Amino acid sequence: MFNFDDANRKSKETVDSVLKSYSDTAKGFQAIASEAAEYSKKSFQDAVTHFETLSGVKSFEAAFELQTNYAKSSYEAFITEATRLGEMYADLAKNAYKPYEAPMAAAAAKVSKASPVTPAAA
Repeated sequence: MFNFDDANRKSKETVDSVLKSYSDTAKGFQAIASEAAEYSKKSFQDAVTHFETLSGVKSFEAAFELQTNYAKSSYEAFITEATRLGEMYADLAKNAYKPYEAPMAAAAAKVSKASPVTPAAA
């Protein structure tokens, strides 16, 4: 027979779990946005500093060397930041999925027990 108290309790647990998941996801996106903004600020400041330095260079060779070093350091900083943001996105996805792992595993177990898969006859 249907038990309304159990249904109410399960419904409340589900809503609480979903709200916590949404809250954690929002915090993760805020952290990613903050990280991206900080990188953008630093990258812009580095570019301004580089062009100020570049404008004071007297020889072509010095300008070429300065530009080469700037391009190399900018590329390395970008790769580091892209890796960091990728890890943050991966962690966000793992954390967002975590509340649903146990219910999905339980549902999959029930389905696999209820209808065993038999190989088709050839």
